[in-house]
Amino acid sequence: MGQAGPVSRSVRLNGFATCLRLEAVYWRILERIAETNRCSVSALLSYIDREVHLRHGGVRNFSGLVRVICVAWLQEAPDVD
Repeated sequence: MGQAGPVSRSVRLNGFATCLRLEAVYWRILERIAETNRCSVSALLSYIDREVHLRHGGVRNFSGLVRVICVAWLQEAPDVD
C-alpha cells in the first residue's frame, strides 16, 4: 500500500515552480522514464508540459495526463529480466 500513498513534490515546469501530487508508484515510474532518457524528472515533466501546450493548448488535469503517460510507457517498455 506504500506505493498508493500520495506524494507532493515541488517541480519547475518551464521556469515556473509548481507542486505536483502523484502516488509514489508514479514518481518511481517517472524516475525510470527520466533515467531512460538521461534527464531529470523535472526536465521530463517540463517537456511533457511544453508539448501538451504546443500541441493541444494545455490540459486541465496535468496529474492525470502524467499518470496516463506512465501507464503507456510501461505498456511499451521492453521487458527487463
